[in-house]
Amino acid sequence: MKLARFTEKVGLSETGAMDEKVRERKRRGLEVFNFGVGQPDFPTPKDICEAGIQAIRDGKTRYTSPTGILELREAVAARLKKEQGLEYTASQILVSSGAKHAIHNLLAAVVSPDEDVILPAPAWVSYPSMVRLVGGNPVIAPTRLEDGFKLTPEALRKAITPRSVGIILNTPGNPTGAVYSETELAALVPVLRESGLWVITDEIYDRILFDGRRHRSLAAIAPDLRERIAIVNGVSKSFAMTGWRIGYAAGPSDWIRMAGAIQSHQAGNPCSISQEATLHALQGAGESVETMRAAFQKRRDLVMEMLAGLEGCDLFRPEGTFYLLPRIAAYLGERKNGPTLASDPDFVAWLFDSTGVATVAGSAFQAQGHVRISFAASEETIRAGLGRMRRAMEELGPAR
Repeated sequence: MKLARFTEKVGLSETGAMDEKVRERKRRGLEVFNFGVGQPDFPTPKDICEAGIQAIRDGKTRYTSPTGILELREAVAARLKKEQGLEYTASQILVSSGAKHAIHNLLAAVVSPDEDVILPAPAWVSYPSMVRLVGGNPVIAPTRLEDGFKLTPEALRKAITPRSVGIILNTPGNPTGAVYSETELAALVPVLRESGLWVITDEIYDRILFDGRRHRSLAAIAPDLRERIAIVNGVSKSFAMTGWRIGYAAGPSDWIRMAGAIQSHQAGNPCSISQEATLHALQGAGESVETMRAAFQKRRDLVMEMLAGLEGCDLFRPEGTFYLLPRIAAYLGERKNGPTLASDPDFVAWLFDSTGVATVAGSAFQAQGHVRISFAASEETIRAGLGRMRRAMEELGPAR
């Protein structure tokens, strides 16, 4: 069977592929320490689950509006008003089957064939493929660990091409844990203003912040750009609702209207039961969210402690999310004794096969020479798993 040409550039998500390897290893009865999956290990809070169960009892199991139930769209607008001072009407909100679905629909509405979309890198694994799926070209704007993995105005200017139409900005960021301050976002505004780029700002980790940081949305900082900014968020990460598959977008009326029209032909509507549970989450699950956030900060500190001082392993201290992206480039190359690891995927495969520690290659995130570690795991798993990782790396040693 002949497949479409674009499929040559689209494969299974690398995080999903590692998760499959973890399941297979477990089926074989082997020990696994899973730091690959970007999923909170906490259960969905009981009150949110009960809201979903009550929705079933109440018969809320039929089609809803393609863009989401009115009450949920109003709740999203209310949250953005309360937390960011942003004014949106329900018609400017789109509820989708996950934040990933919302991003795809937004891209499909504004990207024409062969137009360029800028992606600050390291970048979430799905961004490049989603841009390609709608016919666009992902253009990588690299950042550095030494600069806190933040895009600078100079790097943004350099990435702009004659075909550039937009940028996806992710803060707090996956896979780096970097969080843009208001000052750092404001520094990008003049370039965005001059270039005319639209912006999709992915804020899915906005409640998982450390050391007293506060999330600020670009739309709140640059009100004159609001007509070309779309905010994406959801409940998967902060509310431990990954399987409920609810995300949402807020933005200009015409952009949201077209994204909603596209969604109406793709999915019909997001799951009705999940929407009711999400409505409850947004209206009153703050205590559960803070409990999880505090636990992630404690785990962040533990992960940093476990890997501190490891020769050839450079660390950036995460400011949010539940990811660490250490640079392990010093371990790549030929060595007289031990395995030759030519790339970060080789490093990840060696680590998994020899220790059962699952990570994800940095190259999946446009970050060659790094690996991503998800610390959405118990402290016991972190101590045991990263202890094994450290011992294996110390025994292997940097390549000479």
